Amino acid sequence: MAVLLDTHAFLSWCEDSPELSPRARKTIEGQDCFVSMASFWEIAIKLSLGKLRLPAPVEQYLPEQMSLNGFEILDISFRHTMATASLWKGGDPFDRLLAVQAVEAKLAVVSRDTAFDAYSLKRIW
Repeated sequence: MAVLLDTHAFLSWCEDSPELSPRARKTIEGQDCFVSMASFWEIAIKLSLGKLRLPAPVEQYLPEQMSLNGFEILDISFRHTMATASLWKGGDPFDRLLAVQAVEAKLAVVSRDTAFDAYSLKRIW
């Protein structure tokens, strides 16, 4: 089973954070993992707002982490963005986009965010 990492799960993995649950950690270690371009967009926004710091410049850090960990990028398609209109469950627009991508690609989502439970997908934490 392949999984899609929520933004916080990706960053927690990269930082070897204790906030990552044991189940999430084991899942990431044992599965093919995808990171959405939406997560990179969210990271860029948080960096620009001063809500996030990375140990290296973003344009260096993200590609290095993707390569180091063997993660794959999940691109955002026109179909993904249009499908978010029918999946309005409130909340974060990045989560809606990740949910659409996960459902379409038949991926579980690694996330502590219970907002994903409103969608027809498997959430692992």
